[in-house]
Amino acid sequence: MCPQIGGTDPQEQISHERARQMETEYVLHSWTVQSQYQAPTIIGGKGATFWDMDGHQYLDFSSQAMCNNLGHQHPKVVQAIQRQAEQLYFVQCAWGSLPRAQLAYKLAQIAPANLVKTFFTNGGAEANENALKFARMYTGKHKVITRYRSYHGASAGAITLSGDPRRWAVEPGVPGVIRALDPYCYRCSFGLSYPSCGLRCVEHIRELLMLEGPDHVAAIFVEPIVGSNGIIVPPDGYMQQLREICTQNNVLLICDEVMTGFGRTGKWFACQHWDVEPDMMVLAKGLTGAAVPLGAVMVSRQIADYFQDKMLYAGLTYLGHPLACAASLGAIQAYEEENLIERSRVLGDHMLARLRQMQEHHPSIGDVRGKGLFAAVELVKDRQTREPLAPFNGNSPVIGRMVAAGRACGVSFSARWNFFILAPPLVITEKELDTGLDLFDELLAYADAEVVH
Repeated sequence: MCPQIGGTDPQEQISHERARQMETEYVLHSWTVQSQYQAPTIIGGKGATFWDMDGHQYLDFSSQAMCNNLGHQHPKVVQAIQRQAEQLYFVQCAWGSLPRAQLAYKLAQIAPANLVKTFFTNGGAEANENALKFARMYTGKHKVITRYRSYHGASAGAITLSGDPRRWAVEPGVPGVIRALDPYCYRCSFGLSYPSCGLRCVEHIRELLMLEGPDHVAAIFVEPIVGSNGIIVPPDGYMQQLREICTQNNVLLICDEVMTGFGRTGKWFACQHWDVEPDMMVLAKGLTGAAVPLGAVMVSRQIADYFQDKMLYAGLTYLGHPLACAASLGAIQAYEEENLIERSRVLGDHMLARLRQMQEHHPSIGDVRGKGLFAAVELVKDRQTREPLAPFNGNSPVIGRMVAAGRACGVSFSARWNFFILAPPLVITEKELDTGLDLFDELLAYADAEVVH
């Protein structure tokens, strides 16, 4: 028998077999064919590690879904939740809430200076939905420009904003979304090279804006660094020019920092790498260190002032939930007091240096890119042709074997298509980081065997 992990009776002890049976028979699992679900049941974690019912321990090299920035069971977050639960665990959003007010104030201190007010949601998808809604209400315009290699969430509006092929199954989606090509230097859609390209990728967006009509476009909606579609870092100048294009054409710039926020890239927010101030910024994931679901939309003074004498047609039952806001205050305290933003930069530089060393010895590595503790290793069959090890929106048995072998050796890696995303918690020790990188170095032998010689 395993420790008490709960069934219908919180005091019931559940066997491994019964837990698996309940999981497979009663739960619909996301992004999977239900008959193929086989994940172990996780019952605990601490720092950069977590463990399952069978006693297997794993080093978390993806921060779960690139959200567990503080690792597992961070004491400051646990204590913040406990204190708030004892005092007041819920009040509906029509009433004032001390943790919500404190968190909104704190976010205004750490965000880009022009962002002054916050609307809270239950997660990133809802935050993107509301950012879209605010942009249309504020500008009176309907269209938005997004990018093909983007992901903004799975709800109706958010999945339409996404270029990610996960949108295909639920199209046509929400009208008014126009997609642009990405600043993907390794696979430039225009066949050019940086910096001689003249940033053709951002000029492409300027052209789209002209063709769609600036008087009809409310916003340009981007992840400053693309997340689950390949950790695509824009070249220097891209974000700055995008800001200029928006300003010149009276179009809002909205930055989705759900995955990149709260130290993931070595800054509080990724847009700060280029000193860019968006008109809206969307937050979630690291906002609470994933301890409690919470999302947010931060808006500029101009947008906030617009709603001073106009109805804000937006609301959620659990908007600014006291437990979630308290968890976020605890998380921000941890980021600050433990210097985790700078830690992410330093350890990230170390991780990227090691990955680039691996690239010299493994012919399967086509590209290494990233910032902070947020990196991608793109695997290819042929460096000259850049033929990917797995096709776009497809799988590779080899990459599947690498992930399985990593798990069997006690490290949880995240892979999609032909790239691995390396995004460990910001609290990971350098020794733990090197342990995971050492194993990844060994696993690359699987991919090297597929390279065309």
